[in-house]
Amino acid sequence: MQSPRVLVAEEVQFSGHAMVRATHGSTIEVTTERHLSPSGDCIVGVCATKGLSQLSPSMKSALRSDSARVRITIVAPGGRHSFSARGSKDLPLSSPTAMVIRTSSFVCPRTLAVLAETPARGLPRSLVGSLKSPEASGLLRIEVTD
Repeated sequence: MQSPRVLVAEEVQFSGHAMVRATHGSTIEVTTERHLSPSGDCIVGVCATKGLSQLSPSMKSALRSDSARVRITIVAPGGRHSFSARGSKDLPLSSPTAMVIRTSSFVCPRTLAVLAETPARGLPRSLVGSLKSPEASGLLRIEVTD
């Protein structure tokens, strides 16, 4: 069986933060904000190079389909983790600061993808641990496949 063909891909760089916990049970978030509060238990990275509103038009178009298959890969000094999610015709993709990946089908301006296989608490702890350093660099790779 052939691997899915990548139709469009985009990468977002981000930094770690001392308060990264990644314990949320239904979401993962990367934000352009510099600060992270204790309530941000889904956030795995800060100082992201873009929010949803800065994604390319081709990526936005590809994500705005109920049949879109999305492959998310998070890369950090402590490893990498890839998982599947879905797009939705209802995605506004308009937040200038956030990218939230959800295990549910809930959609709002901050939602990047829905029906994800992995929430923040499902990420490998070695990956999460490495993102607790403000000096850590991370990468969020978004691929829409056929």
